[in-house]
Amino acid sequence: MLGELSDRDRAILTLEAAWPRHGGMKEETIRTQLGMSPARYYQLLGRIIETEQALQFDPLLVRRLRRLRDARGAQRTARMRGFAG
Repeated sequence: MLGELSDRDRAILTLEAAWPRHGGMKEETIRTQLGMSPARYYQLLGRIIETEQALQFDPLLVRRLRRLRDARGAQRTARMRGFAG
């Protein structure tokens, strides 16, 4: 992704940053506020957090999301290795 974050990308990051302060069902909020499925939301979020623009927009959030993603990937790899051996 080059240039600035789109309005949609900023809205996704803003929702993700604000979510811990909201109660209720995140999936419904994604549908009503952003007009997309939760699967699409998470797909886009994964792409967005890889960009330098997202890091500049909200460095604490993006670094936290990258750490969570990396930890989940390491857990998956460890589980797969456990099943293989």
